[in-house]
Amino acid sequence: MVLERVKAKAIRWLEDNRGLVIVLFCLPASFLFDLFIQLRIYLDRKFSTVTSHKQRVQKIQDQVTEWSKLPKSEKKPLCTARPNWLSLSTTFFDKKKCHQVPIDLHDVLSLDEKNLTVTVEPNVTVREICKYLIPKGYTLAVTLEIGDATLGGLAFGVGMTTYSHKVGLYQEAIVSYEVVTADGNMITVTDSNEHSDLFYCLPWSHGTLGFLVGLTLRIVKVKPYVHMQYIPCHSQDEYCQKIMELSGATNKDTKVADYLEVTIYDKNEAVIMVGNFADVDSRSKPKINDVCWFYKPWFYKHVETFLRKGGEEYIPLESYLLRHNRAIFWVLESMIPFGNHPVFRAFLGWLCPPKPAFLKFTTTQAVREMTFAKQVFQDIVMPLDTLKEQVDTAVKLFDTYPLLVYPCRIYDHKGGAPQGQLRAPPKSRLVPGTNYSMFNDLGVYGTPGPVERREAYNPTYAMRAMEKFTRDVGGYSFLYADIFMSEEEFNEMFDMTLYNQVRAKYYCDGAFPRLYDKVKPEIDVIAIGETYAVKKDE
Repeated sequence: MVLERVKAKAIRWLEDNRGLVIVLFCLPASFLFDLFIQLRIYLDRKFSTVTSHKQRVQKIQDQVTEWSKLPKSEKKPLCTARPNWLSLSTTFFDKKKCHQVPIDLHDVLSLDEKNLTVTVEPNVTVREICKYLIPKGYTLAVTLEIGDATLGGLAFGVGMTTYSHKVGLYQEAIVSYEVVTADGNMITVTDSNEHSDLFYCLPWSHGTLGFLVGLTLRIVKVKPYVHMQYIPCHSQDEYCQKIMELSGATNKDTKVADYLEVTIYDKNEAVIMVGNFADVDSRSKPKINDVCWFYKPWFYKHVETFLRKGGEEYIPLESYLLRHNRAIFWVLESMIPFGNHPVFRAFLGWLCPPKPAFLKFTTTQAVREMTFAKQVFQDIVMPLDTLKEQVDTAVKLFDTYPLLVYPCRIYDHKGGAPQGQLRAPPKSRLVPGTNYSMFNDLGVYGTPGPVERREAYNPTYAMRAMEKFTRDVGGYSFLYADIFMSEEEFNEMFDMTLYNQVRAKYYCDGAFPRLYDKVKPEIDVIAIGETYAVKKDE
């Protein structure tokens, strides 16, 4: 009993002083940790220069072939040897139960300026590809805002950005995959060759169909700056209607901006951001704002100032693409409540954000359970015409702001036939005259309101209710985050028809974990959520 009281007081002290703990310990340790990781990656790449891409891939093939020769009793499912803490997923898949294969592939392989594609190895990060492409006048068609995300992780998971209302999800920008299959063969997978069925199932597969060893992605020509227009909205109907119009959801001939997003600060208060590639002449130079400098306000706080009156500015392209990186959207405010204070930014802003890899590396079972119960971090793809209901539901269940909205095309590639884990949108929702429907990412990040107010909060109830709403409107939960669905509910949300066929065709059963088993949380989220809710109610 005494020990429990001491533990409860210690947890309460950590909650009350979490910002101080993070500043004094996590930020410096994270900085040193990142230096070590960068040094290791540099040495890995320096060593890899003595081998070709083909040789590095052959080494992976050889390891898979050796695995295939093991007696059946000794075979464990295959997975990469990449540590869990290097992943941006919130879960910790138990790789000790698998046969781990190192995937030491970190290079940009080629740039095809004629066909507007770039070919990379899977461990190239978003930050690295930005630094490679932007000086040459290009960027990826879909560029995630978090610099540490890998291009391969996005390919086998999912990615979306503010350009997605023009091109769709990250998977729509992939021309081809190089995949090592369960039999040790390396195949090139496109939407038009004999592996087209696999092409449509690799996105959202999370490494359960093969090892990714190469990737060719579409790129777009760009200009040095993004001209940003900030449009304040003061009612829910206003921002819901405007985003439908600006995204082209109601008319395929609408001239849409290059970048489009909404940040919702209150149910009736939002700022729509419209961005277009731009050059800057001498008259416009005073309007340049590099939002990524460490001493500048966090981007979402900067945008909030336009609620009173709209405005415009020019942001350097790389800074725009990584605009949410410093505050991890707005999650950092939950960690360091005073982190956006000008004094903090001036003296310690350069240490932010703490590296996700470091936070995962230092996560214990107790910390994992506590943070799961007291935070929400979800991205959910749903039809844009349900945005009002999305916001109402998220606010009712989580009571946290801001909320992020990115419009995004979801395509019908096969006339309604199975096309991977995402179903073709219903014909009634297609933009007239097209084969796509306009969906959106709803991003819900941070500390739920009841937790902030120390009121009763049941994360199990809240998340299962949000997942049910998502299924009811025909949406999908991003699988990097904790899911609360049973396997039956998971199979209701996602279409596993083609995925199961592909697993059989490429001998994945017994060779790779199944998708649900790979992405389900390693902790009993339902039991922990119920236990936490009971404690709060007592």
